[in-house]
Amino acid sequence: MTAAQGMQLTRPPPLDDHPVDGIPVSEVPSSDIPSLPTVAFDRSNCSGRTTVSPTSVIAFEDESNGVSESSCELSTKHSRESSIMRNSNGEKESLDWCSALSSDYASSRVSFSKNNNEPISTSNVDSDSENDDCKPGEPVKRDSIRKGKKGSCYRCFKGSRLTEKEVCLVCDAKYCGNCVLRAMGSMPEGRKCVGCIGYPINESKRGSLGRCSRLLKRLLNRLEVRQVMKAERFCEVNQLPPNCVCVNGNPLSFEELVTLQNCSNPPKKLKPGNYWYDKVSGFWGKEGQKPCSIISPHLNVGGPIKQDASNGNTQVFINGREITKVELRMLQLAGVQCAGNPHFWVNEDGSYQEEGQKNTRGYIWGKAGTKLVCAFLSLPVPSRYSTSCGFLSSNVVARTVPDYTDHGVVHKLLLVGYSGSGTSTIFKQAKILYKSTPFSEKERGNIKLTIQTNVYAYLGILLEGRERFEEESLGNLKKNQSLLYTTGTSPKHGNKTVYSIGTRLKAFSDWLLKTMVSGKLDAIFPAATREYTPLIEELWNDSAIKATYERRNEIEMLPSVASYFLERAIQILRTDYEPSDIDILYAEGVTSSNGLASVEFSFPQSAPVEAGDTDDLHDSLARYELITIHARGLGDNCKWLEMFEDVGLVIFCVSLSDYNQFSTDGNSCLTNKMILSRKLFETIVTHPTFEQMDFLLLLNKMDEFEEKIEHIPLTQCDWFSDFHPIISHNRPGSNNNINNNPSLSQLASHYIAVKFKRLYSSLTGQNLYVSLVKGLEPDSVDASLKYGKEILKWNEEKPNFSLSDDSMHSIEASSFSH
Repeated sequence: MTAAQGMQLTRPPPLDDHPVDGIPVSEVPSSDIPSLPTVAFDRSNCSGRTTVSPTSVIAFEDESNGVSESSCELSTKHSRESSIMRNSNGEKESLDWCSALSSDYASSRVSFSKNNNEPISTSNVDSDSENDDCKPGEPVKRDSIRKGKKGSCYRCFKGSRLTEKEVCLVCDAKYCGNCVLRAMGSMPEGRKCVGCIGYPINESKRGSLGRCSRLLKRLLNRLEVRQVMKAERFCEVNQLPPNCVCVNGNPLSFEELVTLQNCSNPPKKLKPGNYWYDKVSGFWGKEGQKPCSIISPHLNVGGPIKQDASNGNTQVFINGREITKVELRMLQLAGVQCAGNPHFWVNEDGSYQEEGQKNTRGYIWGKAGTKLVCAFLSLPVPSRYSTSCGFLSSNVVARTVPDYTDHGVVHKLLLVGYSGSGTSTIFKQAKILYKSTPFSEKERGNIKLTIQTNVYAYLGILLEGRERFEEESLGNLKKNQSLLYTTGTSPKHGNKTVYSIGTRLKAFSDWLLKTMVSGKLDAIFPAATREYTPLIEELWNDSAIKATYERRNEIEMLPSVASYFLERAIQILRTDYEPSDIDILYAEGVTSSNGLASVEFSFPQSAPVEAGDTDDLHDSLARYELITIHARGLGDNCKWLEMFEDVGLVIFCVSLSDYNQFSTDGNSCLTNKMILSRKLFETIVTHPTFEQMDFLLLLNKMDEFEEKIEHIPLTQCDWFSDFHPIISHNRPGSNNNINNNPSLSQLASHYIAVKFKRLYSSLTGQNLYVSLVKGLEPDSVDASLKYGKEILKWNEEKPNFSLSDDSMHSIEASSFSH
């Protein structure tokens, strides 16, 4: 709790015989911070209702109790005199608080004295003309006064433009780290000056609501930051004014705005402005522009749509609106006949017919390429919720079911990681674990072709290694033969080694390698599988290939999963081969390699639900969507990440076995893959889209790591150069408990986890969740994904608990799932 939150307010003595005894004043704070301003404003004359500052304990009196309209006509001199009162000895003493002025004047403002840092309230007595124009219901924007140099703090007048500051959401006043808590107090409405509490925010700052700055994160603990940001987003005075949003030419009422914002598919980032809305199809856009989104249809908001709502000039109409040229182009590419300037009636499901007819002529979204065309033309496509006309309950407090189990709400998990980290394996495991039919017949057919093509590619890489080993052996053989021939001790031998193959297999090997280099492998195989199956069987049984396969660890281009398929190559390359779930898990290239893939699921119930026990029932009702995007799509200027602002948790996957492997970066430089994973991790963590999100780090391929760490030291990665564990000579196996004589792999994995946790804490000041996982083991993946589910639930319930900072900010053993 901050100092401002814990201060106590006491009532000052009455203002006896004071010349301005009619002025309402705020209480004197009894605190160690004497300069904290506490200001109450009377806005009854301007807004039609009285608003009291939440930090003031003095309620305003009406005119019958002595507050007259003359209080609005006070000069700056009177306002300064009001900061002086008599003590018990009859002497005047200066109080460290502000007098309260009526905010009828749009230029009412609060500033601080440069000499003693005391707050001073001022008002412009010449602004009567502005008062006359003030209409009921219109917010009065407060302005701030700067007395220091440009770029300095508005309170202590120190610093420059480069000094980190917090900005008031109302008056744009900027405060440095030393003054922000004194100037903003307990922040019951978010980041506002104490004098600005009760005022609506500057609409240009609506996009930053709930986005905490790094300055505030350093001053408050994580729980306090969440409470302040929640108050900033959800307090009543900060909500969007209904009359500032016009739909189809009509300003919205409060009930209409609630309906619009709480429907199943509301407009994203709604701001003040003029919009048009097609209630039948759900199309939504800014007035005079093409549609920008598709929201829930049949909402009772705004007036009827106008013919020129989007300024179309095509003479083609949809639901009474003349569409734009871009929309007409989309309809034509979707196969809709638009000749003769037709008038279409389009429903929420995309079905359309001409006006006056009952027969449906087709579906706009029926073709697979329509959505791709819309993406190219920057037109919206319907989401899975756009066809639902219901809306969620606006009374969040009265809900009996927690937010994370609301019907229709899908909690999104974003899974990312560097190439080869195992994100595709985890994604496939999720489909197998939680979907009754994880892959359709068509998908399994495509997976079969992919696996068979991969086997030919693995054979090609193995044949390349055979040629290299044969050349090395021939070179050594010739060197030995030359030495022996000069001494006359041995005759000259032939040019054959253990890696040499026959003429028939050599011709097939040369042809296969040539096909791989030309990039035509996918076009030829596995269509030619029946023809080349006998050659593959002969090739695999050849002694030269077997000798090459024994040295497969020396072939850098051969992936680790190749062994699983090469040992079953003859069986896999048959025409009647059907891939199993294990084959699909091991297979490369099954998921999208350069785009997005997603799967929606629910966690199954672990046991029958007992009476009164609803936790497991809630878990089975909650819906989750796991979204993965390949690392190739995550460049420095990637626009993909901006699409995931509604993601609840980011899961970042790291391969533990990458610590001694290398790959080329964007500058074609050979770099350690663990370093490349760290760079990608920093890029994702510091992206503005994920500023308020939690991260779960998955340390994958623990099984491979346990074998490799015994032979290859972790210090081969420069980032881990300080790893020097003390290991007992009688070190137990890897199955022992981590707290009882841990193995080398356990010590190393815990060390890597702490390195990432400290990196994350230095970048965000928050806590990183970590889980060890073996991607090929279903139970391990299931435990890690359920750990992510618990993090989401914890985020919903966390504001109801008060925890110590140590439990939330530890970067050692906490938040670590084994």
